Amino acid sequence: MKISTKGRYALRMMLEFALHPGECTKINQVAERQQISDKYLEQIVTILSRAGYVKSMRGAQGGYYLTKEPADYTVGMILRLTEGSLAPVACMEDELNQCMRSGHCATLTVWKQLDQAINGVVDSITLADLVEEQKKLDGDSHDS
Repeated sequence: MKISTKGRYALRMMLEFALHPGECTKINQVAERQQISDKYLEQIVTILSRAGYVKSMRGAQGGYYLTKEPADYTVGMILRLTEGSLAPVACMEDELNQCMRSGHCATLTVWKQLDQAINGVVDSITLADLVEEQKKLDGDSHDS
């Protein structure tokens, strides 16, 4: 499984919004800080906005902001929104495995374990966790 730039950039954008609580963040600010094309970020923010993850505010002080607390967003939520299924193989994408061989497939146990591991990781990390990690990396953790 490979996460596309859309998923990676969506996560980085959401992190930017989470790092600036109570503020509206402009796309060009995210683009500059994250070194990502603002045109590409505009496409991604549309997806996030339609899903209700972010809202926009117009005007000189406008921009985007999170609709919930950073702890209410998991990495998995953001990646599934932008990437679709995170299943490692096509036969795992539907709730009921449609593969004719699923009842006789020894490798299915590998794919099930991999799927559980992936979901376990991405669903256990929140934007709040990433904010704390970013603060540590930036040397900004005065709370400890």
